[in-house]
Amino acid sequence: MPERNRRVLLARRPTGIPQPDDFSLDAVPVPEPGPGEILVRNLYLSVDPAQRGWASAEANYSQPVPLGGVMRALAVGVVVRSNAPDVAEGEFLYGWFGWQDYAAVPVSAIFRRCTEPVPLSAHAGLLGLNGLTAYLGFVELGRPLPGETVLVSTAAGAVGSLVGQIARILGCHPLGLTGDDAKVARCRDAYGYAAAWNYRTEDWAAALAREAPEGVNVYFDNVGGPILDAALRRMAVGGRIVQCGTASVANWAETPTGPRVEREILTRRLVWSGFVVLDHKARFEEAITALAGWYAEGRITLDEDVSKGIEGAPGAIASLYRGENRGKRLIVVG
Repeated sequence: MPERNRRVLLARRPTGIPQPDDFSLDAVPVPEPGPGEILVRNLYLSVDPAQRGWASAEANYSQPVPLGGVMRALAVGVVVRSNAPDVAEGEFLYGWFGWQDYAAVPVSAIFRRCTEPVPLSAHAGLLGLNGLTAYLGFVELGRPLPGETVLVSTAAGAVGSLVGQIARILGCHPLGLTGDDAKVARCRDAYGYAAAWNYRTEDWAAALAREAPEGVNVYFDNVGGPILDAALRRMAVGGRIVQCGTASVANWAETPTGPRVEREILTRRLVWSGFVVLDHKARFEEAITALAGWYAEGRITLDEDVSKGIEGAPGAIASLYRGENRGKRLIVVG
């Protein structure tokens, strides 16, 4: 076993989206697990949009990562030493193990055990935070009905690509927005979207009006900003908006402004809900069972964008927000 543990540390508070210079790398001795703890050798580090909020000092749903601390991240790893009676050496786990080679953690850091018959990396995406977010955000807050029109922003992302496929499986009419032509094609050809548009180059609002003349029943939004402003005005009466992210807003230090929406919400009788996946733990196993089943049946396409080397982690969040990923972003270490 290597004698050093490479770590990615948060060196300073980001202004907006974390950049490579906001992090530093070091190497320290491999930690020893304490009583009741386990030592996990990370294999796949997850890169998630939520890490922007975890690194920020702005108000969020979780405490910020302390300066000088290992960057908070979910990861898939293998137990190499266990002082916990219910965790065996050799088990594969998905949990809060951070951007590092090794994590000595209590069993409370385990998010879930990797037991389903899917590729090991899929436990960080399809059966991880992304899949849970897609399924529970869409099903619980979107409350879709067969035949309804569903609009998804970042439709080719790790979450959006799954929302589109789940909508199709449940008998809905999914429509997608994404930021380049290759992703538009992927939405149509692989993710089951009935139509998709490049919001940078197309008049997508006009195209949406033609494709869905009766309006959008469910809008699963990952971006906020001007796209949300326009989508609100295409919602059907009784529509549901699932606010999963605000990727288009570069900085929340000053409150961004935009068109007033109260009248749209009132006259269209909209329900607009914020979604944080950790609020829905009671339904995690339901979601895992459904997603794993659909994958086994060949009804889910899973794309992964995997790079090698922890040295690339400091720039990974910024790359994600630039839309450079092609599927779920993962970093292989070891």
